[in-house]
Amino acid sequence: MAQTGAEFASDVQRVAAARAKSRSLRPLRDLLPYLMPYRWRIVTALVALLCSATVSLLVPQALRIMIDRGFHTADAARIGPYFLPLVIASGLLGIFTAVRFYYVTWIGERVIADIRKAVFDHVLSLTPAFFEITRTGEVLSRLTADTTLIQTVIGSSVSVAMRNAVMLVGGLALLFATSVKLTAIVLAAVLLVLLPLILFGRWVRALSRRTQDRIADTSARASETINAVQTVQAFTQENAERGRFSRAVELSFDVSILRTRARAVMTAVVIFAIFSSIVGVAYVGAHDVLAQTMTAGLLVQFIFYALIVGLGVGALSEIWGDLQRAAGASERLMEILRIEPEVKVPLHPERVPQPARGAIAFHDVTFRYPSRLEHAALDDFSLEVKLGEAIALVGPSGAGKTTVFQLALRFYAPQSGTILFDGIDMARLDPAELRHHIGLVAQDPVIFSGTIADNIRYGRHEASDAKVREAAEAAAAAEFIEMLPMGYQSLVGERGTTLSGGQRQRLAIARAILRDAPLLLLDEATSALDAENERLVQTGLTNLMAGRTTIVIAHRLATIQRLKRIVVMDEGRVLMEGSHAELVARGGLYARLADLQFTTGLARAG
Repeated sequence: MAQTGAEFASDVQRVAAARAKSRSLRPLRDLLPYLMPYRWRIVTALVALLCSATVSLLVPQALRIMIDRGFHTADAARIGPYFLPLVIASGLLGIFTAVRFYYVTWIGERVIADIRKAVFDHVLSLTPAFFEITRTGEVLSRLTADTTLIQTVIGSSVSVAMRNAVMLVGGLALLFATSVKLTAIVLAAVLLVLLPLILFGRWVRALSRRTQDRIADTSARASETINAVQTVQAFTQENAERGRFSRAVELSFDVSILRTRARAVMTAVVIFAIFSSIVGVAYVGAHDVLAQTMTAGLLVQFIFYALIVGLGVGALSEIWGDLQRAAGASERLMEILRIEPEVKVPLHPERVPQPARGAIAFHDVTFRYPSRLEHAALDDFSLEVKLGEAIALVGPSGAGKTTVFQLALRFYAPQSGTILFDGIDMARLDPAELRHHIGLVAQDPVIFSGTIADNIRYGRHEASDAKVREAAEAAAAAEFIEMLPMGYQSLVGERGTTLSGGQRQRLAIARAILRDAPLLLLDEATSALDAENERLVQTGLTNLMAGRTTIVIAHRLATIQRLKRIVVMDEGRVLMEGSHAELVARGGLYARLADLQFTTGLARAG
């Protein structure tokens, strides 16, 4: 079943509330399903990690032997064997480190690629209700900035953390085996290092989350402004938009600096604790060497292990901050994946009878947009469009005409009532299969970057070049296309910026013609055309509409006078219906609209 608008909004709010309450690294557990498919590569990386850590722990042993025995050997020829283990250890350390680096980096890149695809795939499954309350720029920020943070952790930080953890445990064990007294000093230093980790850790994570939110705000602001750059320039709002973007950037900078300051203080405390403890160990150990209670080589060995432990704790403290940031980023990504689409695919969807006819019927439909629950866009709305029938929807702005299209395309589900497609309740159909049988031409058509042929072929990728040309000719687009240097292979730019409004609309009409769907939804498909092209396109649309069910949203009544059935809407209801002549004769809203448009048109012509 589909969620109601209130349930969808509360779903988003619950996710946000859960995010605010989370203060641990638990969100990183959500990454496990993306790691499991590559478990054998992870095992290989872990084996290489353990081997490199083991070799690193053996190096101080080799140093002790070299100092205590090699430096006391009178025969120079016998010194070599004491240096050889160090050379072998260096070679093994390089090999194991390289293997670990390759596999860990591969896993990080692969997992992030999978997460990006999963989030993008899920976003495409969400209905427009999601985008009513979420800015596109924020989604893009999560796909880029947040995934980059996670990639850093999976592809580097986690590996380094595990290696340092192994080194820390192994180093502590060997410290105890070397000198219990000196180890007590090291443990005191470790506790001193852990204290700022506990104090600063949660603060850093909260600041990291705020940083990512501010980055998302910056991305959203930039995306919105750039997408509307012509409007910004037309209203000379460049300085105002620069100011808004600058404020968003400065807010992001301020939070980032606060986070950096917290980490800088934490790093300073940790480094001081580590090196001061090593100095203390060296001081006490030097007295033991002078007292001949331990050898110089044993002291060097202990200091190296103390360095390993200290640097391990320091590295873990630094990585802790990365893990905190990655946990926040993981939360933000998983928030999107947890949001349920308002319209879901049924567990056992029915199939549309073949061939599809395109008949559609609304029965007592009431619908409210999730962001405007107090207002009914459609109120007890009923309408039936039979096979092959062409009707027009007419009414003032806000009457509910566009909502009829939104529900017909199953972008939203009504709160009450039913919508039938070829006699089947849409709630029992797979929305993707339903939309496969619908052709759409919007008043403000979307043109994608790429070639003209790609845009015409968008709804039917397998169509041949000949079919593409036929659709373009039927939409009166072939003439301007063939005048371009590259013809159908001409690039149109982002959002079709190289084309005029009329040219973009004709491409959208050609796209709908090529789709060859049994149900056509036309939102004043000729509104941006001049008189000559409008006549040509009307001819193409007339041929296309023959035998197909068609619903036209009409803003200009002159374009629909020939239709036998015109439905007049207001405040989400059907007021009346009939032919143009019948509606004018009956008076009311349609007669007033007709009088306004035709009288104004005659006055202008005069």
